Amino acid sequence: MHTILICDDEKDIRGALRIYLGEAGYRPLEAKNGMECLDILKEETVDLILLDVMMPVLDGFSVLDVIRRSSSVPVILLTAKSEDIDKIQGLNLGADDYVTKPFNAMELIARVRAVLRRFARQNEPIGQSMLTVGGIEMNDEQKLVTCEGEAVSLTPKEYDILRLLMQNPGKVFSSQEIYQLVWKDIPLGPEGTVAVHIRHLREKLEINPAEPRYIKVVWGKGYKMENFT
Repeated sequence: MHTILICDDEKDIRGALRIYLGEAGYRPLEAKNGMECLDILKEETVDLILLDVMMPVLDGFSVLDVIRRSSSVPVILLTAKSEDIDKIQGLNLGADDYVTKPFNAMELIARVRAVLRRFARQNEPIGQSMLTVGGIEMNDEQKLVTCEGEAVSLTPKEYDILRLLMQNPGKVFSSQEIYQLVWKDIPLGPEGTVAVHIRHLREKLEINPAEPRYIKVVWGKGYKMENFT
């Protein structure tokens, strides 16, 4: 049974989500603000978080930023806002999906199932479990990345982009192609979102991000992992 943490400051929404998730076969936990959410994560093993954006004490974006420093647990944002900039900000911080309030219960459960399936597939061993490009090594079974022997902490989307590029050294991928292959069913702002994630990857992997050795831009075409063979 998957455990789902509901983090929302509105009691009625938490109550409704608890019923929906329970009927769908999940074990729901509740937090009424961001600090309580982080406290629960220290004590409980959680498989997915439904995270409200607008909350007192600590808002959803701040909570997500803290979570992504140490965990790849799937996160679906709950937002009352319809502006694309808020959705893009959440995705750039490492959210896996978002649902705009008021939401349909069946759609929400479908998105929960879809994100859990994607996360499970990402953690399944694949035929080529060890990838090496220059000084970067990726153990895809253990989800570990090292650069020049030092462990590198990546968000789930950063990891997926890096794996895609490392599996295809020398191949150029457009922003649209990377977006479709990594985000799959989230049709929103590919160019800006991919560019932000590439920048974060470079900051974590490159000695000098301004003069990257590994992840190169092919102007007008996209990005590629340098082929060192």
